Amino acid sequence: MTISKRQLLSLLAGAPAALALPAWAQAPVRPAARGAAVPAMPWPTQPLKVLVGFPPGSTPDLAARAIAEALGRNIGQPVVVENRPGASGNIVADLVAKSTDNHTIGVLINGNLTVARMLNDKLPFDPAKDFAPLSLIGTAPLLLTVSGQATGRTPVEWLHWARSLEGKGNYGTPGVGTVGHLGMELIKSKTGIQAVHVPFPGNPQVINALLAGQIHLALLPPGLALPHVRSGRLKAVGLTSPGRSALVTDQPTLREASVTGADLEIWTAAAGPATMPAPVVAKLSAAIVEAVRAPESRQRLLNAGWQAVGTAPEGLVNRMKADTAQLGGIILMRGIKSE
Repeated sequence: MTISKRQLLSLLAGAPAALALPAWAQAPVRPAARGAAVPAMPWPTQPLKVLVGFPPGSTPDLAARAIAEALGRNIGQPVVVENRPGASGNIVADLVAKSTDNHTIGVLINGNLTVARMLNDKLPFDPAKDFAPLSLIGTAPLLLTVSGQATGRTPVEWLHWARSLEGKGNYGTPGVGTVGHLGMELIKSKTGIQAVHVPFPGNPQVINALLAGQIHLALLPPGLALPHVRSGRLKAVGLTSPGRSALVTDQPTLREASVTGADLEIWTAAAGPATMPAPVVAKLSAAIVEAVRAPESRQRLLNAGWQAVGTAPEGLVNRMKADTAQLGGIILMRGIKSE
């Protein structure tokens, strides 16, 4: 697929209709059609299974566990969080899309619910058709983090160090198509950094590799990176937010290091299969929103590096549309594909 510079700028500005995007990405994203039949027995009738596509200790995992207790109280059944890491969360996304028991949902990330098909048109699920969006759980900027081996004393000097690596540098992410991956490609285009992508199962493994000096850079959730930054083992260049974040008020932005045009966020959200009956979707969505906004959950999310949100399905749908435009623009600009 080829696009003009004007088309690409249009996409990055949030106008996907002006582009020759795949048909599924051009269509308005709406909550998927639900099965017409209402369950014969009251819902829920068994524990709710929450699947997470990343390892324990990853930010989606921490988000799921932050709300699990309150969600269980709200629905009157235990909530069981299961980790099934792999394929940038797409293994879990596929399991959720194909679930038929009305008691299985996923805590998914931006890429699973937006641009997965743009990265790999052979995926067995379609983000625009195969999910029932439930609620946006939390959002956060990412922190451009460099190895403790970086020379210099300021963020600008650490960027100079990263550029000096030229073709010998590399960066880690929790997988192809994650915001950590797409965001780093965007930053490379803005800074002239040349670094090779090295995917890992999750961000905990990325941090371990960064600490061990096996990789040089990463875009990381602040909650995971900052303990190592504050200990002096890693160095923080800046956040991908337009201004300083309420999550980490002591950290500068990339804009303060003279890197502009690289504003983006990670988010995590709850979704079920498109076949989930409308009454179940409504009840479950309301229970998740209440759980996310509960004071104890909000604090747990904050401790895990998330700004608690909690939206109705329509709020998540709007975010899916916006991210399809922004992340899709990066994919097209850098020619990114997954296998």
